[in-house]
Amino acid sequence: MGDIIQVKNNKFIAQGDVAGRLLANNMNPNALRTNTVLRKDEWKTIDQSVLDVHLDRLVGVQDLISRGLTFQIGDGLGSTVLESENVDDVSAAVMSMSPVVKGQNDAVNFELEYLPLPIVHKDFQIDIRKLTASRKRGEALDTTLARKASRKVSEKIETVLFNGSSTYSFGGGTIYGYTDFPTRNTATIPLAWTGSAKTGELILADVLDWKQALINDNMFGPYILYIPTNYETVLDGEFKLNSDLTIRERLMKLDGIADIKVIDKLTASNIVLVQMTDDTIRMVNGLNLTTVQWESNGGFLVHFKVMQILVPQIRADSSDNCGVLHASL
Repeated sequence: MGDIIQVKNNKFIAQGDVAGRLLANNMNPNALRTNTVLRKDEWKTIDQSVLDVHLDRLVGVQDLISRGLTFQIGDGLGSTVLESENVDDVSAAVMSMSPVVKGQNDAVNFELEYLPLPIVHKDFQIDIRKLTASRKRGEALDTTLARKASRKVSEKIETVLFNGSSTYSFGGGTIYGYTDFPTRNTATIPLAWTGSAKTGELILADVLDWKQALINDNMFGPYILYIPTNYETVLDGEFKLNSDLTIRERLMKLDGIADIKVIDKLTASNIVLVQMTDDTIRMVNGLNLTTVQWESNGGFLVHFKVMQILVPQIRADSSDNCGVLHASL
């Protein structure tokens, strides 16, 4: 039987050498990053390759991270859920000429919410003979498998942000994305953005309607408009006949539209308009992108795991107003 870490009576119980090392080091993954097999420069090569590919595939996630829309958990590998509170709104402030005038006292209701914190991971392995042969030839370590593993991890995280994982539930919580969050705003695209019948002016009218829907929910931006790949070249067309603007350029002139991004994880003809504020969306970071290593088969086989805990937390207020709008045909 392999390495297993179980939770019993709120305590972690380890079985196996790798699990034992993690538990003995308070679930710190650096316990599995030693120089006993890989040299320091080889670790640098793997880490850089993994990071380069990872960032290339994170478009929507990087939009959030670059704006500081994150929540850091100190011990993500040792935590399975994030517990947070949803608080009812309170009454309006009172205006009077005297500070002794009593305002309305509110009894605030707190509802606990839970967000699962699964590990997104992909494994690869290197034969110890191949590793030794590359050193003897003075060749750099082949990072092809590391790059592929990193790509799979980042693609999974990006997919969850946009499409959610509502079938994945744990600890009383469910992971949702932009297109499956229950209280998101929804809209129907009256006419597909492809074909000659859909003019730039009609596309502009769609976006204006969606922006107004978010404003009606007291969500005033800034917004990012995410479109699928089948609409990418559409936005490069002329806004209208003899116009000096493309459709993309005209949409970018709308107040509050901070950017327009193409997302290959969005299903064809699905569009998302998102308010970039932490009361709408944040990425919960329980573990930075990490590569760990262990051996098997008497040390002849070196195993690696690229892993990260990075989960979207989409939020709505007590009236179910939400800064996410999902439009589809």
